[in-house]
Amino acid sequence: MKASPPVCLRQKIEEKISEVAAIADLLPGVVVIHNIQKDLAVEYMSLRGLRQIGTTLEELQQMGAEFHSRFFNPIESADYIPKLIQGLLSRNDQDEVLSFFQQVRFHDQEDWMLHLSSVKIFMRDEEGLPLLSITIAIAVNPMNHVTAKINRVLEENAFLRQHYQRFALLGPREREVLRLVALGKSSQEISQEMYISEKTVNTHRRNIKTKLNTHSFFEISQYARAFDLI
Repeated sequence: MKASPPVCLRQKIEEKISEVAAIADLLPGVVVIHNIQKDLAVEYMSLRGLRQIGTTLEELQQMGAEFHSRFFNPIESADYIPKLIQGLLSRNDQDEVLSFFQQVRFHDQEDWMLHLSSVKIFMRDEEGLPLLSITIAIAVNPMNHVTAKINRVLEENAFLRQHYQRFALLGPREREVLRLVALGKSSQEISQEMYISEKTVNTHRRNIKTKLNTHSFFEISQYARAFDLI
């Protein structure tokens, strides 16, 4: 992390932000500007966003990196999105726009609100390195049937990241048995389809339960869906 920018650069940052702030509240989403060289601390957020999360810009600026874990789904904040952003910054392409879904918690709600966010590099420092990023986040209507599908995909992706090491313990045969079990096949049916004995199928099933630490058909199905077996 770099030291605080010199006065002249600080002035350029403020001028750059003021250009966006002049029209931000006219846009259909929330505008957020992050300082890349300060652990993605918030430099600016439009009024709509401040109202939704129930805070002030001064409070956000003082939070620093805590902003991400406080208002966003922690699984995304800790792993998925930081990796996406890091890739964007390392490529340092002025024209690249990165889009992804985020789950945000408003101050007056318990449930996560789904947002479609698009981010790009907004300003570079005197050495040509990314300094500011700009994000526009648009809330997805919770009553839209697509929202439920997106939330299921996000849940499966989170499950995949959390359980990848366990799933990696399975061999090819065990993965195939897992797939067929998730499809509701009996041991006899799996035996006939895979041309192996029913005893071997049952051995695979026991090994799968042990390696994945699963205790129900629902858990088996979670693995099959998350890892694209069905």
